[in-house]
Amino acid sequence: MANPTAVFETSLGTFQAEIFLDKMPITAQNFLSLAKSGFYDGLHFHRVIPKFMVQFGCPNSRDPYSPRAGTGGPPHGTIPDEHPPGAKLSNEPGTLAMANTGRPNSGGCQFFINTKHNDYLDWFTPGPSKHPVFGRVTAGMDVVGRIETTPTDDKDRPATPVQMVRVSVVE
Repeated sequence: MANPTAVFETSLGTFQAEIFLDKMPITAQNFLSLAKSGFYDGLHFHRVIPKFMVQFGCPNSRDPYSPRAGTGGPPHGTIPDEHPPGAKLSNEPGTLAMANTGRPNSGGCQFFINTKHNDYLDWFTPGPSKHPVFGRVTAGMDVVGRIETTPTDDKDRPATPVQMVRVSVVE
């Protein structure tokens, strides 16, 4: 059975990603449940750092100017960190990774798309902050590039808000 595809419609264009349900069942199912419920629809990218990543998924980013954008979690609480032995996936360009607070088991709804190889965020690196990879952009990396290069303010927020209009799942 093929992995599901997520279609991300943003104010700067559309991109798609394969969601690794087969390799990362906890993290992937968490994302898929939130996407299917409409949780991500209408949120904004709240953190954009060129040559690093673009991040969204904070419920407080519905208002892109909210000082709380980037601080919120999912309605159902956090999920456990997932690093199965057979799925040692690296934070390579175009991969989707679960964001967290830097503490173990603190991921939930926020995630980022790596725009360079951020291997220091991988499962094998020392330190507490691990970011499980649960998907890969399969079409529209140019759109991710447009998001990545949008001008930002001093808090890494897009100066002109970039909205996630809708996330849909194709199974």
